Amino acid sequence: MSKKDSLSEVTFSRYSLALYELADESKLVKDIENQALTMVDLISKSEDLKFCIKSPTINKSELEKLINIISEKTNINELFKRFLLFLIDKRRFFYVDRILKEFIETCSKKRGEIKAELISAKELSENDIENVKKDLSNSFNSKIRLSYKNDKSLVGGLILQVGSTMIDTSIKNKLQKIEKQMIEA
Repeated sequence: MSKKDSLSEVTFSRYSLALYELADESKLVKDIENQALTMVDLISKSEDLKFCIKSPTINKSELEKLINIISEKTNINELFKRFLLFLIDKRRFFYVDRILKEFIETCSKKRGEIKAELISAKELSENDIENVKKDLSNSFNSKIRLSYKNDKSLVGGLILQVGSTMIDTSIKNKLQKIEKQMIEA
């Protein structure tokens, strides 16, 4: 990892922890977590917003106006709004997406949740996803925060990752293993 990357890691980690501590002191963790989720979702869906965040040509006052507009439309908590404006002022708004994702992760860890990711080849029903979540919760004796994605490129099967443990039963993975064995032979 380069020195620049490690600085970035430290930067967004510190800011996310600072937001968590401010929210915790104000007893607004759940509200701000929900607003952070909304903001992350907004960033992921809006190419214009991504451009504004990443572009060095957008000045501080324009970014502040943008946050004020978003604040009015989404009814953002005053503490969260001040935090976003603080990031702009300190020229760290470039990292807002990563800072907010880290904040959401911190909230989850503080609640004792374990992050899990499920990727399946076929579309699973809400009931199927909930059953997987319950089974994982029982297996790990902990709350599970499960994110689900459908990926047809897997051909069949699924991939489940809980913490650092990964189970890959996808046909795509099995075909890749067979291909590797044939190349080595």
